[in-house]
Amino acid sequence: MLVLGIESSCDETAAAIVTSDGVVRSDVVHSQAIHAEHGGVVPELASRDHVRNVAPVVREALARAGVSIVDVDAVAVTNRPGLVGALLVGVQTAKGIAWGAGKPLIGVDHLIGHLVAVFLKRGDSPREVPAYPFVSLLVSGGNTALYRVDAPRADAIREIGATRDDAAGEAFDKVAKLLGLGYPGGPVIDRLARQGDASRVPPLSLPMMKARDSRDFSFSGIKTQIAQRVAAGAVTSDRDRADLCAAFQTAVTSVLAKRLIEAAIAENVRDVVLGGGVAANSELRRRVAELAEARGLRAFVPELASCTDNAAMIAYAGALEAPGDRAASGYDLTATSATSLVRTTRKGRGPR
Repeated sequence: MLVLGIESSCDETAAAIVTSDGVVRSDVVHSQAIHAEHGGVVPELASRDHVRNVAPVVREALARAGVSIVDVDAVAVTNRPGLVGALLVGVQTAKGIAWGAGKPLIGVDHLIGHLVAVFLKRGDSPREVPAYPFVSLLVSGGNTALYRVDAPRADAIREIGATRDDAAGEAFDKVAKLLGLGYPGGPVIDRLARQGDASRVPPLSLPMMKARDSRDFSFSGIKTQIAQRVAAGAVTSDRDRADLCAAFQTAVTSVLAKRLIEAAIAENVRDVVLGGGVAANSELRRRVAELAEARGLRAFVPELASCTDNAAMIAYAGALEAPGDRAASGYDLTATSATSLVRTTRKGRGPR
């Protein structure tokens, strides 16, 4: 079975053709560069750029896969969560294609797409994949949460813990802005951190590490620590900037990796999985692999192309729903900023 996937939840316009067993036949992503000068995503600009690019991106995905819309068995589209104006572009496009071609239309939760991205098969190299159930750390610019995944369905995914304030990717972007590194901040901090020495920086307080029994995260405090050091004149050279990047990245990734492994042990689950844009961070990938091996667990990370927002994961998530049209959404499919996954973590400070 072939599924056309369309993704437009934030600032990537993407389309892909994926088989029901996860083989990526094509994956086209148009990343919007227009937000860099604003230091973050501007929703209205994102929506307009999606309108300009969604049709060419879909055509390119079909062309690269060597198929036409007639060959496609279903159309899957991200309809939640995300920027509603951006989501609407993808949803309306998918509705038009599905109606015109007489294909089933499947709405996909963006977060579930990230949770199953590790199963995508790109190229000819065989990849080992996790077994259900597994514990996944979904970490991106808008989300940071731990999930127990018993099956690729919303009713079989349980939140174990999540951020009480900023997402980890948001903290990377904000720290990059404080250091004058531009947007997006994650890749440039990762690069500079490899050139820096965290030991040259006075230790940062690790986020929520005193809450030993908690599975939650908090990243607003470490962002404030960086802001205070910048304001105090701690960054006077490129070396200082690289060292501070290394210290910040070490603090964030050590907490993320530790919480993931602790959650897997508490859940008596053997496999741990990374997902989301921050899963591309080289130090986080290394830390998770090392900690998992030390505790007798198996760690799985998606290929880099499967970490950031892409339509291949949406197509695959749709393919998992398609048999028997169980999840066929129909033309009343709506765009919403709310995920279908039940959220249990309360925002803000205080005891739980």
